[in-house]
Amino acid sequence: MLISDLWSLYEADKRIQGFSTNTLRAYGLQLKILVKELGDLNITEVTLNLLKEYLAKQSNRLKPSSLGHRIRFIRSLFRFAFEETYLPSNPSLKLCEPKMDKRIPKFLVEEYVIHLKISCKSLRERALLEFLYSTGCRIGEVEKINIEDLNWENCSAIVNGKGAKQREVYFTTDTQIYGQLRGERRRELYRHLF
Repeated sequence: MLISDLWSLYEADKRIQGFSTNTLRAYGLQLKILVKELGDLNITEVTLNLLKEYLAKQSNRLKPSSLGHRIRFIRSLFRFAFEETYLPSNPSLKLCEPKMDKRIPKFLVEEYVIHLKISCKSLRERALLEFLYSTGCRIGEVEKINIEDLNWENCSAIVNGKGAKQREVYFTTDTQIYGQLRGERRRELYRHLF
């Protein structure tokens, strides 16, 4: 079985398991890079040393986090092949992820937040800024929020996050005021808050 054939089976399996399309797209990109570098080999020809050589070449130009993503994909792909008995042994079993540097997260100083608030040119911008800042939501999560997902009395919202996981987030009174103003103007025309 060729690596590309294994990918078709692997992708179908992960789709059934409910992996997001973004995750599968990222894995597909990793596969293209792997096949471009190694060729579309028969999976029985793939060895630990071959994978290490491939990753060593990649490590010269990748950050440790990107290399770690590549290694996780390779381990997942070949673990699947082994568990489904397409391979007698898993060549990626001994691959280890690189050590990651621990970085202190960056945050906005209150002065910058005030400047951002002042620079908003519309009610929509101010409501969006207040919501993002107070909840810590991702842009992709906020764009999916419907007006009916908001609980104005409780200052909370149900958010659909990564991997179709729902969570409740809370927002400030300022966010509530701007959001209600924004919501009242949009309620008749649109479902989405932003």
